[in-house]
Amino acid sequence: MPGWVGPALAPDLLAATDSIIAAVRAQVPEYARPLEGRFGERITRGVTVALRQFVALLGSEADLPDTRTYHDLGIVEHREGRTLAALQAAYQVGARTVWQAITAGENARRLEPDVVFALAEALFGFIEQLSAASVVGWAHAEATVAGSLRARRQELVELLLQTPPPASAEVDRAAAAANWALPAAVVAIVVDDDAVEIAGRLPGAVGARIEPGGVVLHGARDDLADVVARAVRGRRAVLGPAVAPGDVARSVARARAAWPLHAAGALGDAPVVRADDHLVTLLLTADAGLTADLCDRALAPLRALPAGAGSRAEETLRAWLDAHGDVTATAAALHVHPQTVRYRLAGLRDAFGDALDDPLRRLELTLALRAVPPL
Repeated sequence: MPGWVGPALAPDLLAATDSIIAAVRAQVPEYARPLEGRFGERITRGVTVALRQFVALLGSEADLPDTRTYHDLGIVEHREGRTLAALQAAYQVGARTVWQAITAGENARRLEPDVVFALAEALFGFIEQLSAASVVGWAHAEATVAGSLRARRQELVELLLQTPPPASAEVDRAAAAANWALPAAVVAIVVDDDAVEIAGRLPGAVGARIEPGGVVLHGARDDLADVVARAVRGRRAVLGPAVAPGDVARSVARARAAWPLHAAGALGDAPVVRADDHLVTLLLTADAGLTADLCDRALAPLRALPAGAGSRAEETLRAWLDAHGDVTATAAALHVHPQTVRYRLAGLRDAFGDALDDPLRRLELTLALRAVPPL
């Protein structure tokens, strides 16, 4: 750039401060506020310093001056609650307004075309670097806040899992620090990993890494299973029961009890299940030794029959219990004649004695048959 360009354009450039600020305020809604206090001082200083730096660089071989001012501006803009898109839009509006001020002045008409092109490249490259410095500052502030918020939410989830439960005042303070509006009823969602990421896809949720997997907490709602299914994107998750905030540990414990069964495919093909839809299965798997003893005792008469007869007798017993003792319904389920069912039931009564007429023994048989696969 010829050495005379900077001094020649300086009056037009430095006089553009007010028009730049006015354009930004008019075209970027986040900046449409009075130029008062620290806001006005910061914006005016940022524009003025940028214009003076640009004028000084024209025709110079010097490197770009320290961009710390614009890095710090990005941090402050984040603290003020303005978005990264708004910050970048302000720079774009400023760049266009500066160029309009340059081309409207008398001095710009004296420039050769190649100088005009070089000037445009210099201007937009200069502002691009200032914008990049502000973006780095904004992103640094965002990362700092996100890391701090993540830590506070981890602490909140860990606090809610304590037994006995913490005092409600302590929970309220932790929830406020984690920026989480504590729901009246909370549902624990157990996932294998990435609880924080999944919580980020669920508005109003918090997530934490709680070994051996992850836990997400969300307010109760009727369609929560569908909402979670969209958030986990095909991966598995288990929902605990809806509980009061002071009873979150129970919801987590219930979901965790169902998790290994769901991971093994024992609770159906749906990626997201509710633990309370499988309470009998959870009951039977809670104590493997007790369940095995129940099966051994309740089903001993079946095991004593020859293999073929035992399999047919078990099939009939399952269908009869499912049909609540209705012979016609049992026959329809087995695709046989009702008389065939009566014949088989006679054999079952010989094997089980009066157990088929005792409500408690029938309950034991039903549970035992639920706990073992068909023969």
